[in-house]
Amino acid sequence: MRLTPHQQDVIRQAARDCFGRGASVTLFGSRTDDSARGGDIDLLIATDMSDVEEIVRAEIHFQVKVQQALGEQKIDLLIDYPGRGEHPPIFEIAARTGVRL
Repeated sequence: MRLTPHQQDVIRQAARDCFGRGASVTLFGSRTDDSARGGDIDLLIATDMSDVEEIVRAEIHFQVKVQQALGEQKIDLLIDYPGRGEHPPIFEIAARTGVRL
């Protein structure tokens, strides 16, 4: 995994702060490959939140917290929550190939 322990801690804490204590974070994509270089930080966040407006605010807050702590990073988020109507195939790929932080 190509995230430092500090980066992992920042991401985990930001997810808990923004999406609730029960939020889980999974890293997927190129950053899970130690032999690759560069790449976005692709995250799947699962939360118990169900209000879509609250989730959007939490997503913005999460991005700001992580950027402030780690500097400018390209972060792509998938957010899973109760009642989410559609789960594009990328959700299954992220869950199957990702690494839980």
